[in-house]
Amino acid sequence: MVDAEALVRPVVEGAGVELVDVAFEGAGGRRTLRVTVDRAGGIDLDAIAALSEKIARRLDLEDFGAGRYDLEVSTPGIERPLRTPAQFARAVGVQVKVKTTGPVDGANVHVGRLVAADDEAIVVEIEGAARRVPLADVASARTVADWSAELKGTKV
Repeated sequence: MVDAEALVRPVVEGAGVELVDVAFEGAGGRRTLRVTVDRAGGIDLDAIAALSEKIARRLDLEDFGAGRYDLEVSTPGIERPLRTPAQFARAVGVQVKVKTTGPVDGANVHVGRLVAADDEAIVVEIEGAARRVPLADVASARTVADWSAELKGTKV
């Protein structure tokens, strides 16, 4: 099978949008190609629809996938996954939840404000203390929304 990310990336980046993730999920009858995109300042529904159309054309031209599949193009949302050093760098100052492959300072789950990020590690401030977490030890990470502030339309 053709690499979906290799087909999708030039279309997404050509539109001035960041490719966050590509996942081909499901087996048998119901398969879905999920393409997650983002842009500084956000991306509106019209831009997502236009991008979805371009991606679908590219996949059709390249004869992607054997059989039927659904294409979903969306943003990561308010609570978004963090995978790359660039994504961590953009999230500096935001509340995050980081799970590590093994204990870092005695914990496998680290929830706090992301205060620094580079190509090697991130620093999460937890209850006033800075905790350095090597990126190699990160199993998963995402931003954590303050839902009470979101519902009020304010940011903390």
